[in-house]
Amino acid sequence: EASHGDLGMIGRDDGLLALSNSGETSELSDVLAHAKRLGIPLITVTGRPQSTMSRMADHPLVLPNAPEACPNGLAPTSSTTMAMALGDALAVALMHRRMFAAEDFFKLHPGGRLGLKFITVGSLMHDGDDLPRVHSNDSLDQVLLEITSKTLGCTLVMEDDKCQGIITDGDLRRHLNPKLFEKFARDIMTTDPIWVHQDEPAARALGLMQERGITLVLVKDDGPEPIGLLHIHDCLRAGLG
Repeated sequence: EASHGDLGMIGRDDGLLALSNSGETSELSDVLAHAKRLGIPLITVTGRPQSTMSRMADHPLVLPNAPEACPNGLAPTSSTTMAMALGDALAVALMHRRMFAAEDFFKLHPGGRLGLKFITVGSLMHDGDDLPRVHSNDSLDQVLLEITSKTLGCTLVMEDDKCQGIITDGDLRRHLNPKLFEKFARDIMTTDPIWVHQDEPAARALGLMQERGITLVLVKDDGPEPIGLLHIHDCLRAGLG
């Protein structure tokens, strides 16, 4: 197709990587000639250092002279394996040169199991008005109402705009007795909840919740106060686990 109009896809800011074991593949001649006319870098991968392609190249890469694994010595087997390995090496070298990080990979590969590894806690957490909050002096009636209305199975306990602890539905069950509703939020709250940073992978937070046998964690940034909540169901809905 390149000889019938698709050469226009190659521009002056491009580079060309061409592969041919023989180095004489006629189908590539128009493409190589176009690259030379544009003056763009030409890298070739061949099995013959004196081939036409190798001599045209700015950067000729030559594969080792190894026989094909095919019983008849004909079908491309060893040569294709070596070309693939060299291509992988070039890709990894370019990643190092460009300082291509895991975050960059996620931006270009958000789908599939690989993409899930890079979903952050901050992208799944509940924050802002979605966060349940009560005052430390609030009654258990108010605590229960807040937990029920926000449907996260917990509420933060606040005092002077600072988080003093957390109350989960598990805390309510553990303190269940006839005098429960005579108590206040401060009386049953957990004062040392588990925290994670918003930039951590959500998969790591999920592992922490499973390890500790809990269903949620508080989320923080670099400050002292929580900025969100991550529930185990948020991770499962995202496909983790």
